[in-house]
Amino acid sequence: MKRAELARYIDHTLLKPEATAADVEKLVEQGVELGVYSVCVSPSMLPIDSRGLKVAVVCGFPSGAHKSDVKAAEAALSVQAGADEVDMVINLGAAKAGNWEIVQSDIAAVRAACEGKVLKVIIESAVLTDDEIVSACKAAEAAGADFVKTSTGFHPAGGATVHAVELMKATVGDRLQVKASGGIRTYAQAEAMIEAGATRLGLSASAQILAEAEE
Repeated sequence: MKRAELARYIDHTLLKPEATAADVEKLVEQGVELGVYSVCVSPSMLPIDSRGLKVAVVCGFPSGAHKSDVKAAEAALSVQAGADEVDMVINLGAAKAGNWEIVQSDIAAVRAACEGKVLKVIIESAVLTDDEIVSACKAAEAAGADFVKTSTGFHPAGGATVHAVELMKATVGDRLQVKASGGIRTYAQAEAMIEAGATRLGLSASAQILAEAEE
């Protein structure tokens, strides 16, 4: 895949808790230079001058253990502050317990709060069994999500895998899109995720990966 084409898959991401406003300005500047699709930041960083890039923001991050009304309020405030896309974390405890109605209603609350914007649902796939991944994807679809997303990149269980992306894609088909995120550090990994069905990549190593694409 050519560099420019790959760049359009990328949410150029900075979610370190210690990141500063100046760091986010540098992220945007680099994102513009690289030609990425969007920048993905923490909600406290909004509003930002994205210089024409889409703005994605996380919600209920990184644990997903927030009350649904808190997630919904966070999403609504982010949209008011200029977010184009919201990447929310599911209620992982409910998922592990098999309480899929709770998972779905949690997603639905955020969907209602950011109506008209892109909603990506982070299922933290490394924590889930294959059956749970399928059920989480079905809950996201039923709640009206636009994307299912593999990972926060913060869980010790790990990030995106080709297997998870393939399973998520097989579950949602062309009805939803799939975002691979977490631990993608090389061009080969990025390409493998796209081949597996990802239509968006969450990357902090965007510059390095795109440099490899050029080579």
